Amino acid sequence: MSLQEASRQLEAAIHDARVSFDCILLDEVDRAHTNAITARAAIDAAEHALNVELEKRAAEGESEGGSGSRSESGSEG
Repeated sequence: MSLQEASRQLEAAIHDARVSFDCILLDEVDRAHTNAITARAAIDAAEHALNVELEKRAAEGESEGGSGSRSESGSEG
């Protein structure tokens, strides 16, 4: 579910960014600003959805395989 939400939010961000771009070309700076803000909010929402999915997968990985996959921190030079 989180990946679908992230995808949806990124599509919304693309749309809002395009509208903002077009508004700049039309010299509608206030509307461009509003759409840039909503694009940023959609990106933040997508990032949050991706973080939720990453945390979920990390928790699933820990419950399935334990914590035996940490060989990176054991090597010193």
